[in-house]
Amino acid sequence: MARHFLLTADGGSRGNPGPAGYGSVITENGKIIAELYDFIGIATNNVAEYSGLIAGLTAINALDPQASVDVKMDSKLVVEQMSGRWQIKHADMRKLASDARSAHTAALVKYTWIPRDENSHADRLANKALDQEAGGAEIVLTQKNYLTERLLTKEVSTTVFLIRHGETPLTPLKKFSGDGPLNPELTEQGLAQAELVAKAVAELNPEVIIASPLKRTTQTAEVISKATGLPIVFEDAWIECSFGIWDGMSIDEVKERYPADYNSWLCSTGFAPPEGESYDSVSVRIDEALEKIVAMYPGQRVAVITHNGTIKTAAKLAIGAPADSIFHIDIGPCSITTLSIWPSDGLRAVRSLNEAAHLH
Repeated sequence: MARHFLLTADGGSRGNPGPAGYGSVITENGKIIAELYDFIGIATNNVAEYSGLIAGLTAINALDPQASVDVKMDSKLVVEQMSGRWQIKHADMRKLASDARSAHTAALVKYTWIPRDENSHADRLANKALDQEAGGAEIVLTQKNYLTERLLTKEVSTTVFLIRHGETPLTPLKKFSGDGPLNPELTEQGLAQAELVAKAVAELNPEVIIASPLKRTTQTAEVISKATGLPIVFEDAWIECSFGIWDGMSIDEVKERYPADYNSWLCSTGFAPPEGESYDSVSVRIDEALEKIVAMYPGQRVAVITHNGTIKTAAKLAIGAPADSIFHIDIGPCSITTLSIWPSDGLRAVRSLNEAAHLH
């Protein structure tokens, strides 16, 4: 589950321009996570205030790039400009605003103006930077090993078995296979894999079966349904990432026809193939889909028949890995990836990844 932070930030200069510094305070669930401050030399108040904002958002992004953030500042200028209500006329201010938007996904950040007396902590840190003409950072609350702690409790986690569909004609050729019109069916090999994984899933005693409604996942789910005696609940949220016009193409074909787009896709999970979907978008819907499972089936064992991209995304979310980690994971046909999610607070853990012993 993505985290949520409150960021208060301030900056000031003694003289305008003059010696300048900033302070930032990051809070989570009412507890201070970090205090940041720095002396930035000769600058204006506005530059110092933006610098505090950028430093705070950068630190939050390092903690959790998917986190939502409430920013509260007593700078009316920064709040209104970053909220898009005021024009940014000065080139230097446009650059700072751009840096702030780049520091953390802009759609995850909300801005609110507060009176100066409600921003005293960040103001105190900014003055500390000015007084010392130095910077620093202090982590006030360190992370605990929450998983080890949770395993010592009696709370029953929701267990999610993520099963990739069997082989299709596109699978051995490593061709992009999303939600496009090709919608391939399983090969004979894919159907045989489905029979093997169905036996393995039946031994796991799931209580619920959820599946992507595409043909390849439907066919795989039907075999598992027969083996377990459970009905299938189809959920669009578990459909594969849309690869747009690349659907059905090999990597070499895409590299040859769309070299710039392919490079952009490799470099950023925020880039969507033409007429397709970005992995960042997939991450949002899979995060919501996991939350829905825990809300509807707390403490139960849920089998989800889905796709390579969605399973990689779920694993990334479970361990809080960087967004681009999905490019370093590959999920085989009819493998099983297992997650535990604790209903009380949504804590997630990967129990197994790409398990395929049942296929051999």
